[in-house]
Amino acid sequence: MIPNSLDIESLARAYLAGTLTPTAVVAGIHERIARREHDNAWICVVPIREALGRAAELEERRRGGEDLPLFGIPFAVKDNIDVSGMETTAACPAFGYVAGESATAVRLLTKAGAILIGKNNLDQFATGLVGVRSPYGACSSVFDPRYIAGGSSSGSAVAVAAGLSSFALGTDTAGSGRIPAAFNNIVGWKPTRGLISTRGVVPACRSLDCVSVLALTCADAQRVGRILSRSDGADPYSRSAILPGPEFPAAFRFGVPRPSQLEFFGDTETKRLFRMAIDRLADLGGVAVEIDFEPFRDAGGLLYSGPWIAERLQAIETFLSSRPDAVHPVTARVIGEGSRYRATEAFAGLHRLEALRCEARAQWALMDCLALPTAGTTYTVEAVEADPIRLNSNLGYYTSFANLLDLSCVAVPAGFDRRGLPFGITLSGPAFADEALLRLAGRFHRLTGGIVGRTDEFVGSLSEPMPCSLEPLVELAVVGAHLGGQPLNHELTDRGARWLRTLRTAPDYRLFALANTVPPKPGLVRTPGFSGAGIEVEIWGLRPAAFGEFVSGIPPPLAIGTVELMDKSRVRGFVCESFALDGARDISSFGGWRAYLASIAAQTG
Repeated sequence: MIPNSLDIESLARAYLAGTLTPTAVVAGIHERIARREHDNAWICVVPIREALGRAAELEERRRGGEDLPLFGIPFAVKDNIDVSGMETTAACPAFGYVAGESATAVRLLTKAGAILIGKNNLDQFATGLVGVRSPYGACSSVFDPRYIAGGSSSGSAVAVAAGLSSFALGTDTAGSGRIPAAFNNIVGWKPTRGLISTRGVVPACRSLDCVSVLALTCADAQRVGRILSRSDGADPYSRSAILPGPEFPAAFRFGVPRPSQLEFFGDTETKRLFRMAIDRLADLGGVAVEIDFEPFRDAGGLLYSGPWIAERLQAIETFLSSRPDAVHPVTARVIGEGSRYRATEAFAGLHRLEALRCEARAQWALMDCLALPTAGTTYTVEAVEADPIRLNSNLGYYTSFANLLDLSCVAVPAGFDRRGLPFGITLSGPAFADEALLRLAGRFHRLTGGIVGRTDEFVGSLSEPMPCSLEPLVELAVVGAHLGGQPLNHELTDRGARWLRTLRTAPDYRLFALANTVPPKPGLVRTPGFSGAGIEVEIWGLRPAAFGEFVSGIPPPLAIGTVELMDKSRVRGFVCESFALDGARDISSFGGWRAYLASIAAQTG
């Protein structure tokens, strides 16, 4: 018997303890899928013999000492994402093709030891927030079959919430990864555009598309995200992460729309639950700040009532022209609107968007993050089928603007209404605020409590996350060119290192700008008797083998020694031999290498 909750943390601990194996998990999942054969979550399931073979292979590799950060973790992918040797349909059988290679995201997960269970149903061509626009059947909420599952990543959300996979890949252009997360009581992370490669994904609106992660907890989404956040030279929209992302202050400011701008479409329950969510954010130290939501709302309106709909048409124009009968009538109607836009209107739309971005920046000056209902309400399958365009538009009120305004977002559960249906909020931040948002959303999730997905496990009962690797990480304090975003940081990230935290050294450390180093480097020196404010360092975690490889390449006068931190703990870290200080400038007063570089830039700028 496999556990009801397949959260990554629980499986990783069970594998480590030897109380569970990937082959047992795969077999158990296939039994669950067979019992839920009518939920329409799957378009294709990997044959059990093949999945068991993959599990057995991973177990053998693990016994051989191979490092697999997602060892034995079952996952699923939305069927607009390529998997080598499997058909990609985008929920349109006539469009289907067998992929010659896997999408970048799938390859990274497979390399990390995850096990693919199958491909999930979706709103056709990822166009819709409802989950009913599919010839493979409508997906419904795991809590009430009368209500929609949300879309377009409907099957992916159902698979996670129902305990059929630990996590799933979706896509999110207008809210397609966040809406179904809210309607199924799970986490939906919409990363910064380009942070996860979209190579191998059927485009919906290519300049805005994101691969999203649906998971039971924020910690799980974060763990998967650290595997997937890789620059991809073959994807022109790929962007490198700026690590570490910004941290929110203890008394963080969260923006909330003016009361007149909040829209719940007559649903008093979601209105009540949102007020409760605001109170919980305050309990975490947040300070609510009223902001003008209008530029966000107006930017969202451009996505389907502006020239970006022409980009959706461009993605499938040839197929739609040749096989209009093969496309869902609502999907064809929505995408077909793109044909009426001229090039001049596209430029007018771009100019309008830039103006709205400027207005939104003024609001961001007031807040650290934005807190919104993920959806103002939910609907029955019957209601959506009777009024598909208007109700779908209502669902995107709080989500459609995110990619146009280049935001990062996390949808997180926030309780249940009196009908027994889940409600969620979305925390949004600027580009590359992903890690900070996931940590804050995780704290909110634990404070809110309740079950994860449709399981019998409570979020507060789950163990705090272990490091991504199942072996202990070596903590390394870096102070200069290896800091996140600096020229040599790749020497850490290429070895799988991950940022853990930022803090200061003990007060008796001094920092020097070394002479004649390329790229420029500082030297950290401990001076007994010196009393300063400490030097800012980043702590990165490496697996032991990677740490040894990294240390072997450190050239003199730098070396790896022991660094004492402000909290009296000690870690391995960069230190400098004293002979190199001849001609070096003491920059201790700046408090860290970043502040020193900023001062140099200000002088030369």
